[in-house]
Amino acid sequence: MSILDRIKERFSPVKALPEGVYHLQSPIEENKPFRLHLRLHKNGTGILILNAATVMHLNPTAAEFAYHLIKGSEPLAAAKTISARYRIKISQALEDYADFVERILNLARTTDLDPVSVLNFERVPPNSADLTAPLRLDCALTYRLPDGGDPLNAPLKRVDRELSTAEWKAVIDTAWANGIPHIVFTGGEATLREDLPELISCAEKNGQVTGLLTDGMKLADDAYLDILLKTGLDHLMIVLPTNADPDWPAIQNAVKADIFLAVHFTLSPHNVTGSQALMDKLSQAGVQAVSLSMSDMTLQQQLSNLQDHVAGINMRLVSDLPVPYSAAHPVALETAQDHESDGAGKTRLYIEPDGDVLPSQGLSDQIMGNIIRDPWHKISNT
Repeated sequence: MSILDRIKERFSPVKALPEGVYHLQSPIEENKPFRLHLRLHKNGTGILILNAATVMHLNPTAAEFAYHLIKGSEPLAAAKTISARYRIKISQALEDYADFVERILNLARTTDLDPVSVLNFERVPPNSADLTAPLRLDCALTYRLPDGGDPLNAPLKRVDRELSTAEWKAVIDTAWANGIPHIVFTGGEATLREDLPELISCAEKNGQVTGLLTDGMKLADDAYLDILLKTGLDHLMIVLPTNADPDWPAIQNAVKADIFLAVHFTLSPHNVTGSQALMDKLSQAGVQAVSLSMSDMTLQQQLSNLQDHVAGINMRLVSDLPVPYSAAHPVALETAQDHESDGAGKTRLYIEPDGDVLPSQGLSDQIMGNIIRDPWHKISNT
């Protein structure tokens, strides 16, 4: 090699790591289980997603640190590789790598992080960063409802068919192939689909995080809940009825299960009087997280009072998970944000039972394509 070639090699840009999605599930014996997803881009930068909740935008060096963490590289081996690629001392590479790993694992094991994007461990506004693909896909498996279900909870006339099991599996695999790490099954009532455990298992085999939005009625059956857990369900939201008592056996089963549980409650003129007492009872039953919305804008003050009450009894308020079809998103209602700033079509997409893709539930006038008929690049560029 000539002197000029050696100089050129020494000062040429570092070749980026292979583009793709990499996944790490903590060992079974981990005291506080966690899951990491790393999405590497062509330019060497990356997005690290912790427990499908906290998003970190990484420069090429930090992305390489995350890559070695997920691949399970020995610290010294990782430091030697990083030292050679970035032409820094091995001791410095080892120190920087160890610091990065410690901070990432501390974050991953922390359960009360806000679902916001962070940049180099500094906060940036949620949903403000450019993404090559959404972070979550909300899959409305069906718009069917159980007998006596509120027809406002699903637009039954919106679709004339449901995707088959094979088609939904193809949707899940397409999401994974394009770097979407988080799948939430919703409806209608998703548990009316007999193939729900099979679809959860499909996502689990990919390494995706899965969640379920349900009225909870079938969860009163211990055996059914156990099937969902064994197939890999990661989190659960039980939707409380607006004008009836909750299904307490189902809630008690879910509280006892080894899964993150939140409940969703829609404040209405009919239930506002007993809403604080209901939150107290949920807390006493062991529910630690609640999502709140309201049926109309006239209840803003009552919703604010209820949120204060929930905070006062040390329950966690969550607003990063989907809510029932007819209930307005709590963040959008409170702040009058538009759907774009709220992440619709950017950090998440919504799939209807027939495969039509919307930026978010309810935006039926903004169909981006059909995930079965149309290529992904057409949908993602809409």
